[in-house]
Amino acid sequence: MIASAPSPLVSAAWLQAQLEAQGNPAQAPDLLILDCRFALADASLGQRQYDQGHISGAHYLSLDRDLSGPVTQPLPAPGGRHPLPDSAQFAQTLNHLGMTAATQVVAYDDSRFAFAARLWWLLRYLGHDRVAVLDGGWSAWQAAGYGTSLEIPSLRPGGSFVPQPRPELLASREAVRHRSASTVLVDSRSPQRYRGEEEPIDPIAGSIPGAVNYFWQDVTDDTGLAKSPEAQAQRWAALGQGELPIVYCGSGVTACVNLLSMAIANIPPAQLYIGGWSDWCAHLTNPEDP
Repeated sequence: MIASAPSPLVSAAWLQAQLEAQGNPAQAPDLLILDCRFALADASLGQRQYDQGHISGAHYLSLDRDLSGPVTQPLPAPGGRHPLPDSAQFAQTLNHLGMTAATQVVAYDDSRFAFAARLWWLLRYLGHDRVAVLDGGWSAWQAAGYGTSLEIPSLRPGGSFVPQPRPELLASREAVRHRSASTVLVDSRSPQRYRGEEEPIDPIAGSIPGAVNYFWQDVTDDTGLAKSPEAQAQRWAALGQGELPIVYCGSGVTACVNLLSMAIANIPPAQLYIGGWSDWCAHLTNPEDP
């Protein structure tokens, strides 16, 4: 049986050691590697990158197709740009890949954890804790000189993953609106978007009143590797010991990088407002919505 990941992050060397121990990665029963590369500006880019080379045995999951549910059109719309996928449908996708309660999942991307962390959070929300993110992602794997593949592994139907959602990890718009004075609301977007100086995606610029800004890219260094656990803990030290924060971004994606940072720092799980600014905007532009 594969070793459990030592933390929410695993190194390229750790993953390579597991692959060597498993032999044929495509047939490894206890290891599932998921390529989550994606680009918001080009939804098919991640699939093309995967087709051009990936970690041996890795399957591809798309943010839009697999890690999100249907989006209400036209935008802006309640629920935001990347709502949760249907848990039963998502479980079916994973079960076609051989997922079980014993499976160690490792997710990677090439975007400083943006999309791999969404998968990491989603699995934890659905009750599966044996999930980790590859530190440094695809770039770290290539820099280490480890092998890549063009082969698309076969499906492994017969998985038995049963989602057990943890609703306490989610915050609704109403929970954000009526949060207590001691609950910190964390905006994970860039400082420019937080301050309303620019808004490249959503129709309204600004931030939710009372939010504080913790830019998600500050979790990593310029190479895409995570900063140390001590640095992560220091980053969150100003939050104090009060109620756990609510974290949001534009649409529940890069906020997951901040949630991953908290896990690295051994801070108890905060809540994710998954609709984020895109959901908040929808209610600002459609004031008749409840």
